[in-house]
Amino acid sequence: MGRVSRAQAEEHRRQVVEAASRLFRERGVQAVGLGELMGEVGLTHGGFYRQFASKDALVAEAVAQAFAEETSYGDAGGRPAGPEGARRDLLDAYLSPAHRDDAGSGCPVAGFGADMARDEAAAAAREPYAEGVRRFARQVSADGGEDLAAVCTMVGALLLARATAGTELSDEILRAARTALDG
Repeated sequence: MGRVSRAQAEEHRRQVVEAASRLFRERGVQAVGLGELMGEVGLTHGGFYRQFASKDALVAEAVAQAFAEETSYGDAGGRPAGPEGARRDLLDAYLSPAHRDDAGSGCPVAGFGADMARDEAAAAAREPYAEGVRRFARQVSADGGEDLAAVCTMVGALLLARATAGTELSDEILRAARTALDG
C-alpha cells in the first residue's frame, strides 16, 4: 500500500479524533480499544501510532474537539431574544430526553466527567476539560458570569437521567432539574 498524502493523513486524523470524541462520550475512554476505534473509521490499528503519540494524547484531543464543536441544544422556540431566553432554550434542550438518549454527541462535561475523575491517564485532558466547563458555565449564565451551580445541577441531572433511562424516574429527574433551574 502506498503512502498517503499529507491531506489524507490530516483527514484520517480528524476522523479518528471525531470518532474518539463520540465513542469516549458514549462508553468511556477505557471501554474503547484502539483497534475498535481505528476500525470505526476504516483504518488499521497500526496506523494509530503514526497519528498519535499515545491514547492519552488522543483523549486530550478528543476532549478539546468535543468542547470546540458548536453544540446547539435548542433554538429560539418563539421566546424573547436575549440572555434569559437563550438560557431557557439551553435548559430545555439540555434537560431533554433527546439529549439524555444521545450521549455520543451530547455534552462533553457529562460525557467525559467520569473519565476525568477516575483515570490518571486523562491528566493531559484535564486542562482542556476544565476550560470547557468554564466556557459552558458562562454559556449557561444569563448575566455573563459563570453559573457553576447551574452546570452542576444540569450535568448531575443528565447523568442520573441516563443512569435511570427507561424508567419513570429518568424523566422525573429531568423535569425536577428544569424546575429547580427555572427561577
